[in-house]
This record gives sequence, structure tokens and C-alpha cells, in this order.
Amino acid sequence: MRDLTDAGPGGLNLLSASEARARLDSGEITSEQLVRDCLARIEAREPDIDAWAFLDPELALTQARARDSEPSRGLLHGIPVGIKDIYDTADMPTAYGTTIHQGHRPAADSQWVAALRAAGAVILGKTRTTEFANPVPTSTRNPHDLERAPGASSSGSVAAVADFMAPLATGSQTGGSVILPASLCGIYGYKTSFGGLPAGGVRHAKPSIDTPGLFARCLDDVALMRAASLGIAPAALDLPGGAALRIGVCRTEVWPEALPESVAMLAAAAEILAGAGATVRDTELPDEVSQAMANFSAILCTEDSRAISADVGDHFDQINAWAQKSIREAKNVSDAQYEDAKAAAQRARAAIDGLFDEFDVLITPSTRGEAPTDRAAIEPSYFNRIWTLMYLPCLSLPAFTGPSGMPVGLQLVGRRDADEKLLAMGRWIEQRIAKVQA
Repeated sequence: MRDLTDAGPGGLNLLSASEARARLDSGEITSEQLVRDCLARIEAREPDIDAWAFLDPELALTQARARDSEPSRGLLHGIPVGIKDIYDTADMPTAYGTTIHQGHRPAADSQWVAALRAAGAVILGKTRTTEFANPVPTSTRNPHDLERAPGASSSGSVAAVADFMAPLATGSQTGGSVILPASLCGIYGYKTSFGGLPAGGVRHAKPSIDTPGLFARCLDDVALMRAASLGIAPAALDLPGGAALRIGVCRTEVWPEALPESVAMLAAAAEILAGAGATVRDTELPDEVSQAMANFSAILCTEDSRAISADVGDHFDQINAWAQKSIREAKNVSDAQYEDAKAAAQRARAAIDGLFDEFDVLITPSTRGEAPTDRAAIEPSYFNRIWTLMYLPCLSLPAFTGPSGMPVGLQLVGRRDADEKLLAMGRWIEQRIAKVQA
């Protein structure tokens, strides 16, 4: 995987958020200096990457100066964060990735943005998203190879963090819009348990599926941003002494879609972790999960249509073909079918809970393989949508590379609402893999 540190200006923007937090607290650096270096990187690399839907350098610097002149508000005080352009910002336009709302100015922040401001974050700008966060790609490019896709729908957020334009950025996931891009761009992606991060005030949300997530360049930063968003102390990333992880290797029923690099990655991870003392064995998902996934589209198209139909109105021809198809398909889903699909998903969630009586964590691919070279194609979220529908927390570790030298992520899946344990298990797993790869 290419080292991107020297791909553009490299000053304080190369710091992780946790490193920046320590240096800001000590007075060694200021928020204004940190933000200026992020802006310098953006100025140099944005023509190639196209990660930002809105950026006002002076507004960002004004926020930074304000943070420098006041007592600390919280864990992210003075640290720049990119905001996916589905989250409303009262001081910046929010277009939701569509020309229909170009220049739209929300009256208030989404809940997550408000929480980040309360924790002292500098809202650097709005990162590019696909239209209404659907999977049709944007113009954003993968920083590791400009001819490859960065993944959708959180394209701008993942590219900005991967390219050292910002240390942190928000995302969201309906199918695979956090874990998949994180894998393709070689950084950490974390999708919370359903309801595990502030989710209110998102205008086009699919309420029973959409889940917030975030991007960072190290696991400490994942814990830091999660804690700041919830107003709690960062999770301890250490497992109890002597604990032996029980790891389930879960290929899922879509395993035939995995490319050779993901097949090899999962086998290598299982071997390394077994050699490090974990109990590692194959597992399959309960039948109820397959039944729920067979009805996933009924939930998706119904809630997507409800979320965007009023906005589309007379602009149907302006939205992309995927969104048009979703609205058309929703007309063929009855209320009874929609409720049956949600009930099937709930039964599957109850069934999958039992799996975590046998295993502490599941490992599975984050994506089919390396980032695709067809930047206009929709990359399927085969290895992600299951966990989104099951409401389980997921973490993509940038631990492997494929035959072209592009990142291939290892996805960890934990028990619902056991997010802090998942992050601690992520630290244990990444350390063991890194030790073998050193």
C-alpha cells in the first residue's frame, strides 16, 4: 500500500487526532496551525482527489482561532473534522449529494454535528457524498490510485482522511458505506451498533437501517471520536490479561463473490490469530439471517422512497438511475410486505445474538477485494449489508494489501452494543497481525 505522507504538503496534518490532542493540550501547537496545514494539503491535492463538496478556508480558520482563545470544550477541542454532506450544518450548505438541493442552507445542525461542535471540533468542511447517500459513485478518486474508486457513499470523507486532509470524518452506512470505503482506501472504518452514535436530524435517513460511522487513521482516533460524540471517556483498548479470544471465521453465503485477495486475506488472518493463541474456527450464520437478507430490498427501497420522494417531486429526471429505480420498486412493495421484512430482520437479530455466546468476534472480508478500476460502477456491499441490517458494530482494519499493492481490509464484527469491546479486540488483533508482518 502506497505511503501517502509525501503525496502533498506534510506538516501538522500528518498527525493523528490523538497526537494532535496531546500537542494542543501541551500548548506545543495551536488549532489554527493545525487547520492551516490541513488546508494546505487540501489546496495541493483536492484537484486530483475531489473530496470536498464545500470548503470555506476562512470559516475553518475562524473556528480554529475561536478554539485557541477559549477553554477546552471537550475531547476534540481544536481538531478539524470533515462532515459527510448528508449531515446538516447551520453555517455551511448541505446539498445531500444532489443538484436538487445545491446551495441549501439548513436552519440547524444535525445532532451529530452539534455533538462534535460541543466537543470543540473545528468543522473543516463538507465532504462529497453520493446522491442521497445511494451507491452511485461520485467524482472522488482513491488517493492510493487516482484511477480507482474510493468506495461509496462516504467517498469524500474516506478520501480526505486517507490523504491527510483531515484526521477524522463522519460517514454513514445503509449497505456498506463506511466499512467498504475504509477498506478500499486503507484506513480505519467504524460502523457503530444501531443507535450507538447521534443519528437525529438527518433529513433523508432510512430510519430502520441507516447507521452513523466514522473514519480515522488509527484505532486510538476511532475511540477518541466515538467518545467525543457521546460525551464519555474514550474506550480502553486493552483486553483483560490472559483473555483468549474466541474468533469465528464467517465467510457468509456471498463467499463466492470474494476475490482472490480477500480469500487469501481471511485465511492469513485466521492463521495468524490462531498462532497468537486465539481459538479460531469457522462458523455459519443462522438461517434466519438468510431469510432476512432475502427481504432486505423491501426495507431499503421503501424507506429510501419515503425519504426522498417529497424532495424529488418534479425533479425525477434529475436524480440518478439507481434512485429512480428505488422509487419505482417501492411502489410494488405493500405495507404488509414491508412490515414482514422488518419482522424477519428482527427475528434474525435475535438469532444472531446466540452466535456471540460462542464467539467474541467474527472476522470476515470488508469488501470483495481491492478497489475497482471502474470508477463509475457500483461496488456491491455483499460483505457489509448483512451486518448493517443485523445492527452489529463493525470495524475495518487496514491490515493487508492485494496483488496490486492496494489495501484490503479485515472486517471485525462484534455483539450488538458491545462497541467498546469490539475496539479493544481490534487492538489485540491488529497488534498480532502487525507482529507477524513486521
